[in-house]
Amino acid sequence: MVWTQVTDAVALTQSGEVQAGKAALEECWAATSSDDHAVRCVVAHYLADLQDDLDIEIAWDERALAELPHLRDEDVAGLGITSVAGFAPSLHLNLGDGYLRRGDLGRAREHLTRGRATLGALADDAYGVMIRRGFDRLGARLDDPDGTPLRRRP
Repeated sequence: MVWTQVTDAVALTQSGEVQAGKAALEECWAATSSDDHAVRCVVAHYLADLQDDLDIEIAWDERALAELPHLRDEDVAGLGITSVAGFAPSLHLNLGDGYLRRGDLGRAREHLTRGRATLGALADDAYGVMIRRGFDRLGARLDDPDGTPLRRRP
């Protein structure tokens, strides 16, 4: 699997061609082998966000996180990800949000805690600020859960 195929598929989704991008990402997933950990992690991470069914979204997020321990920094350097450790917060944030929307507050809190423990790996850039704010919002929602999806909150 070549990263270009993955980034092209993601670009389709980001340009508004969501279904075409989703289909392309599913093809990328199908083309991986069980030892293509980096590709599987990234593809699962993006596929999760394209699901209409919450249980399927969470399953993709779980797949992404399951691949993370097998990654090395050099595996994702081609994507501009400088540190595998810096990818962990986003994976935990997505799972925490998904579990909260499912009503599984215990697992949502678990990923809030696990994710916050990894925030030190984030750079002090726009991405790091976005993820840290996401954890702040997730924590606030866990204190007063109303079921509003994290990505749709102002």
